[in-house]
Amino acid sequence: MQIYDVAVIGAGVVGSAVARELTRYELKTLVLEKELDVATGNSSRNTGMLHAGFTYRPGSLRAECAVEGNQEFDTVARELGVPFKRTGKLVIGFTDQDLANILKFKRIGEINGVKDIRMISKDEIQRIEPNAGGEFAMHVPASGILDPMAYTIALAENAAMNGAAFRFGCRATAIIRVSKDEAAALMKAPDQGDNLPGDIDALYKVGTSGEKLPADVLYKIETSGGTFLTKWVVNCAGAYAAVISEMLGYPKYYQRGFKGEYFVLDKKAGAFLKTPVYPAPNDKGGFSTHATPTVDGNILVGPDSYLTEDLEDYANIKERLDGLFRDGSRMFTQMKREYFIRNFAGIRWKNCDPETGEVLDFILESDSAHPCTVNLVGIESPGVTSALPLARRTVKKILDGQDALGQPVAVNPDFNPIRKAIPRFSEMTVDEKREAIRKDPNYGQVVCRCENVTKAEILAAIHNPLGVSTMTGIKNRTRSMMGRCQGGYCQMRITELLEQELGLKPEDIRYQRENGWFFAGRVREVE
Repeated sequence: MQIYDVAVIGAGVVGSAVARELTRYELKTLVLEKELDVATGNSSRNTGMLHAGFTYRPGSLRAECAVEGNQEFDTVARELGVPFKRTGKLVIGFTDQDLANILKFKRIGEINGVKDIRMISKDEIQRIEPNAGGEFAMHVPASGILDPMAYTIALAENAAMNGAAFRFGCRATAIIRVSKDEAAALMKAPDQGDNLPGDIDALYKVGTSGEKLPADVLYKIETSGGTFLTKWVVNCAGAYAAVISEMLGYPKYYQRGFKGEYFVLDKKAGAFLKTPVYPAPNDKGGFSTHATPTVDGNILVGPDSYLTEDLEDYANIKERLDGLFRDGSRMFTQMKREYFIRNFAGIRWKNCDPETGEVLDFILESDSAHPCTVNLVGIESPGVTSALPLARRTVKKILDGQDALGQPVAVNPDFNPIRKAIPRFSEMTVDEKREAIRKDPNYGQVVCRCENVTKAEILAAIHNPLGVSTMTGIKNRTRSMMGRCQGGYCQMRITELLEQELGLKPEDIRYQRENGWFFAGRVREVE
């Protein structure tokens, strides 16, 4: 058993960003994720907006991180090979109350440092986006769109390339502070290997002021996939962050789950919308249903918003989808059922005041009462935009804590921020396609017809740096199974490649989750 410097619980967008930032330093980093891949929770169940930061209270952590994350994202996207478009956003209104709310949040955006916000007329709305409704609008050029799954994968793969270890299928069940004697006993256990340091006392050094550190400075994390020892624990568990927070000994945080459903429209609808179109915000800064193009040419319509208590209540409800259709039609004039190819739901777990229900700021905390921990709770929208700014603040707490213990951390001289994405055949010129096929004939074999994904791209995804082998793991890395037929043509071809490349049996293949078997059994015996 190894002793890690830092264990991050959760491999959503924030956990993966924290892992990447940790690898900038000489810290042995572990990421524990209960699912079989990164971005399987709410990090993949959102609109994919790069938010500008005009609806968040000035001076709040949420506002600071949103604006910071927005302004740096062109560089981040280039480093990580993440598809990104700075499309701008239209926030449209119909009534005097809409105008008052829009002007209120225009002023908030200006205070927060959002650049170039301006009000525009109906005529200019039509010039920017002919299929948008509205009598007037606020135009926010800083807003953009990205693929949140691709972004999370890129962060995690870059972290892994720089030395972070990812362990999937490891749901945290207990976090216990242990003494050095208990740690030594764990490391000597026969099934834990022979990795005991020559002097475990070295892990319990004297602080800068000469005091001895507490004997329980190490943490034992018990999970469904094994037991791990670490000096620091970072809680990035998303929907389960409040649960992990209690395991770490922090107070119980009151949260409310705001569920939202979405329609996914195919690329035929995408031809009619290039700019995200949002309705005027309500008095508290929330938005109802909006229409947003994706970086790949689809349209997302949603979300609506209603309360749920189930941490993984991702089911779609017909009555909600009917309401979504009505509301979406106001924002996007081409909202037609013939374009629908899929729907999904996500949940925004918000920190709330238990007395008033008021939505509170992000929590990012670390204190002496909970030594060597960083606790992030209620990181919902704009969590994708804020991921790296939150990660930097998290890592700073760890570095400051190590300095206080007299154990400063060195910079990793080999850190490489560049991660190259799998080249997409569908985006190549004719000459580039010919050259790609010449170098690798697998580019000449199309596996997914809807999205024009080749065998070469599927193979590259199968051999990804994280070792993921689920169907959605391949889907999220290549866009196979995301087109009009939703995998009707390519799924069996992809499973065949998984079997061939990884030596898997059909019954070993999961769609996404541990119990999400792709094959229930054979239809007939094979002779």
